[in-house]
Formats: sequence, structure tokens, C-alpha cells
Amino acid sequence: MEGFWEYIQGLQSPVELNEAIVAIGFSLIASIVTYLMYQLFYGSRHIGAGVHRTFIVGGPAITALFLGIQVSIPLSLGLLGALSFVRFRTPVKDPAEIGFLLLLIASSIGAATNNYLVTGVLFVLVFISLGIHWLTRNRFNLFGRGHLMISVDQPSYPDLEGKLTTFLKERLSGLRLETMSMLEDRVSLHYQYRRRTDFDWAAFTGDLNQMAGAAKVEVFIG
Repeated sequence: MEGFWEYIQGLQSPVELNEAIVAIGFSLIASIVTYLMYQLFYGSRHIGAGVHRTFIVGGPAITALFLGIQVSIPLSLGLLGALSFVRFRTPVKDPAEIGFLLLLIASSIGAATNNYLVTGVLFVLVFISLGIHWLTRNRFNLFGRGHLMISVDQPSYPDLEGKLTTFLKERLSGLRLETMSMLEDRVSLHYQYRRRTDFDWAAFTGDLNQMAGAAKVEVFIG
């Protein structure tokens, strides 16, 4: 067994076998932690392309890649040229996925360069930041903005414009008209407002239809 171990060590590149095992093992653990953080803080709102399915394999692979090229500048340049012919067609549909991908890549490079302490600090800070965001996202809406679109018959809009503006300002704080468009005898108004978690939209639409009278009003809430 000892002779076999010495034979394996003799086959290694300038990177020591023990160092490679520790680096790839650390990268695997970091990839699993990244995957779990993704599921905990983002999985319930997942609308992305499913890039998290590559985390566990991608992290150790990136570490092994950097371990292989860090000892040879010509090899790294050749690899860069080879990868320029590869096109990844899976789109990143949500900016949050980019953040988790950067975390995965940073941890993999940190493992390959023996920066374990820096990588650990990074994970702690990211976990705290995501935890604070998760705890406060539904409790503090001071800067949260909602979207409201109202569509009105074009013939009725001139008589309804003043009353509609007054009605909305009385019920929605921070109201701001973003765009107005006219298409096929309909006037579409796009507003932004400051969100409230306890707002009664059923009563709002009922009062709006009552205020509009005979005019046909459609409401889209985002």
C-alpha cells in the first residue's frame, strides 16, 4: 500500500497530492453551502434558469481547473483561447443567480489559491447579508415600490382625469405617473406607488369602479 501511494504521488503535477485533496474537498464543501444558501434564501422565489443544479459539480471543477493552470502560464493562455470557442446558451434570467455564481467562482478560486480564511469570511458576510434581507424584506417597505396600471375608455378620460388623480393620491402614498399611452380607444396609465402590506385592494377596486360610474375602467396591479 505504501508503494502504491508513492507511485500515485510520483504521477502528480507540481501541485502536491495532499494540497489538491484539501483544496478540492474545501471547494466541494463551499459548493454545497452555496447550494443550500441558494435554496434557503432564493429557492422559494425561483424564476431563473436553474443554474444552481451545477453548483456542486461546478465548484470542484473550477478549483481543479485553476490548480492545473496556475503552474503554467502558456497552459492558462491556451485554455483561455480554447474556451473562447465555447458558447453557453443557458440564459441567466435573474440577477440573483449572477450573485450566487460569483460566490461559487470566488470560493473555488479561493480554494485553489489556499485563501481559506478569506473564503470563510466571504461566506459569513454573505450569509449575514442574505439573512438580514430575508428577515426584513416583508417587514420594511419604506423604499419598496409597486406598479399600478389603469386602463380607461378614451372618450371618458377627459372628464375622469381630475377625479382619478385625486382618488389615487388619497389612497396611495408616493404616487407617481410613469407613462401614459393611447391604443384602440383606450388610455393606459402606469403609476408607481409606495407599497403597503396591509392595503385592501378589493375595496380599492370597488371604490374605483364606483367613482368611475359608467366609464369602463380596468386595473392591473404588479
